[in-house]
Amino acid sequence: MTINIYDIANDLERGIRETEQFSNLKQAYADVNADAEAKVKFDRFREVQVTIQEKQMSGQEIDDDTINLAQEVAEEVQSNAAITNLMEKEQAMSLIINDLNRIIMTPLQELYDVKEK
Repeated sequence: MTINIYDIANDLERGIRETEQFSNLKQAYADVNADAEAKVKFDRFREVQVTIQEKQMSGQEIDDDTINLAQEVAEEVQSNAAITNLMEKEQAMSLIINDLNRIIMTPLQELYDVKEK
């Protein structure tokens, strides 16, 4: 019997969409987008995150201006209930993704652990 791993991955993707955590995340994201002030703050926060990630990936140093901007934007989003709720829902979804990643990587981990002994 041959297993189509991509069919399993697609089943997993559909399963993720059906979780309570994803449903909660989707609603929290809709709530942020429905609140004009929250949306502007969240979009700004994401832009700063992307800028920092791009600098890190390209090996650039993150300058003081970028750090200060990131701190300022983080303070703004932390004061918005809709955004903090969204971040909590993102964290819950992230736990699931991390668990799934750990499970998926188990065969490789076991393989390499056996060879190292």
